[in-house]
Amino acid sequence: MQCQRVVLALLLMLSVSPLMAADGAPGRGLKEIPDPELNLMRGRYTVGGNNVAWFGVTMISQWQGPNGAVVQGALTLGMDFRNGGTPKLSFQPSVHVTAADAPLPTTAGRSIDSTGLANASGLVQSVQVAGDGNTARNVTTLTVRDGAVPTAMTDDGSRMAQAQQGGATATAMLDGNQARLLLQVDGQSLVQQWIRNGSVGQGIALAGDGQTASNRLQLELVRNTAANNLPLSQNVAQAIGMNRGMGPGQ
Repeated sequence: MQCQRVVLALLLMLSVSPLMAADGAPGRGLKEIPDPELNLMRGRYTVGGNNVAWFGVTMISQWQGPNGAVVQGALTLGMDFRNGGTPKLSFQPSVHVTAADAPLPTTAGRSIDSTGLANASGLVQSVQVAGDGNTARNVTTLTVRDGAVPTAMTDDGSRMAQAQQGGATATAMLDGNQARLLLQVDGQSLVQQWIRNGSVGQGIALAGDGQTASNRLQLELVRNTAANNLPLSQNVAQAIGMNRGMGPGQ
């Protein structure tokens, strides 16, 4: 049943047509399909267990302030499904903070609330700005191919990397059922990316002036040859849905 929900979320995520409210019910929005109704749809959204051979994620985030301070983070995550069952994981985090002598401009009286992103599903991209002269950019790419699986990355077992200097912090982590990259500058900015069961997202929140922030998210999916005629939404849904078991010690 969980896989059915994930596929439905991905079908909505990948659709290029605008979603229209049902006639006579404007503003009611989307609702989760209840189990009894899903039971009536059995078999229509079946995701095979051997369609995805490998799923890779690369996240790169950067923030630069008007005083020259730089905060950077990156992570790569690979999930090898070829042996079936729980995927074999490889994870590499990298973070860096460069401080500057000059202080950042004050942001008194400004605030941005990004907490709602934690409840979002599907593909999410968000930019919130409460300042002047800022530049923000979110980019997501998806590559689907058939063929050889990439060479396994070196994995030293680390599931988190963090760097902190002054009021700036960069964190890259694999925690429970999600991988996350987070850049924070106190009172100035929040730059983040994540992938978790049913959701892939990027968010930038800038409260200061003259800042530059960017997120780049690259998804790569390698399919088994026998599965290359399946809908793309099923392949992507399977890969994201199966990351429920990822976490420390696996």
